[in-house]
Amino acid sequence: MTQAKKQPNILFIMSDDHAAHAIGCYGSRINQTPHLDRIGGGGMRFDNCFCTNSICTPSRAAILTGTYNHINGVTTLATMMDNRLSTFPKLLQGAGYQTALFGKWHLGEGPRHNPTGFDEWAVLPGQGFYHNPTFIFPDGAGGGVKRTVPGYTTDLIADMCLDWLDRRDPAKPFCLLCHHKAPHRPWYPDEKHAGLFLNEEVPEPDTLQDDYRNRAQAAAAAAMRVGVHMNATDLKCELPDDMHEADLRRWAYQRYIKDYLRVVQSVDDNVGRLLDYLDAQGLAEDTLVVYTSDQGFFLGDHGWYDKRFMYEESLRMPLLMRYPQAIAPGSTNDDLVLNVDFPALFLDLAGVAAPTEMQGRSFRPLLAGSTPPDWRETMYYRYWMNAEHHNVAAHYGIRTQKHKLIYYYYDGCGQPGTAPPAGCIPLDFEPEWELFDLERDPHELKNVVRDPAYAGVFRELRDELHRLQAELGDTRHPSDVS
Repeated sequence: MTQAKKQPNILFIMSDDHAAHAIGCYGSRINQTPHLDRIGGGGMRFDNCFCTNSICTPSRAAILTGTYNHINGVTTLATMMDNRLSTFPKLLQGAGYQTALFGKWHLGEGPRHNPTGFDEWAVLPGQGFYHNPTFIFPDGAGGGVKRTVPGYTTDLIADMCLDWLDRRDPAKPFCLLCHHKAPHRPWYPDEKHAGLFLNEEVPEPDTLQDDYRNRAQAAAAAAMRVGVHMNATDLKCELPDDMHEADLRRWAYQRYIKDYLRVVQSVDDNVGRLLDYLDAQGLAEDTLVVYTSDQGFFLGDHGWYDKRFMYEESLRMPLLMRYPQAIAPGSTNDDLVLNVDFPALFLDLAGVAAPTEMQGRSFRPLLAGSTPPDWRETMYYRYWMNAEHHNVAAHYGIRTQKHKLIYYYYDGCGQPGTAPPAGCIPLDFEPEWELFDLERDPHELKNVVRDPAYAGVFRELRDELHRLQAELGDTRHPSDVS
């Protein structure tokens, strides 16, 4: 067996807030993504990949460390990651891999938070800008130097990746993390894509006019309704002040979604550049190519934009993987896969032992179409930022293939950055449950927790939630008593 087969190259491409239902090979009704589809068509599309906390900083920490946020300490946007933690790039670097990271980091700045475990890196401070962005480059002493780079962020990140690939040592395997800012709010397209969809009507989601009945109070309290809670920067114009909300949602949706899809198109084009490079250099056969996003996103679903909730559009991550050595072209998988599983898989494929503190599990057998008999049947989720940003309540829950149970406990639990900002409604509600039958109600419109027919399901899921919390080392909220 060759060195490349023992230790595959890894090209990990991650965007920000790219919902699976805005990708062609996931059956998108609203756009086409031919280059992302090249990854899915040449490998495997995972239909049930989920994040464990649907917000940027915590999800990125989970992906790097393979641990849940109550373990790695990155629970909110205000909790930066300690760069001394063990991560899969550090472990691969120690095993002889060349490692690099370019793009969005969002895990803090300075000697305790800058990227570590990379031979080279250049990252955006915070969210970064779409046009003429500032990047932080290492200063050689653990700190960073900021420099503005002319151009469009998505193109620049791909440029940096391609430049590094050209300069790497071809005798060693590589692990390259390409982290796009797009399609994060406020969705500024480049000139090339600014005219897309101008004379088109993008199909509306079925739940654009959701009225939040038959749900927990958290749904109606959320301040992320399309149009209603958007601003002039989001929509690139002033909002009308005399429009009925249903009409406002329709009008704002068209302005919002078109810009969102325009910046997605730039991501797709630049993914194509990277795939073309692998083909031209004869690297495609021995390279694991991964495309994902740090979480899902509401594309007008439930009348919302943003994420945070445990509802499907926010919870689900796109995950496409191509590796000709181990994955049959055109494969699909519907097992429950989590972002905390990524490091264990990469280390497994590289022949590097995963540390015992990693809580994720390698899903290498799934790549070959084989599901282990003890593969997980439930997954655990927790969102900690009570009323912080968009007034979304703190909650946790579990999902199975058929049901979802969510507990809104409306408490910041002393976490940093959980005080309601100006403009939000304090969430002074009594804790409450939501239970959804995902087979009968895939849009999650009817909470059946009080339906006597689901009493047994509720008890079983609540017990499983508590069991899984204990197994993972998390603590249930004091109000959550059996």
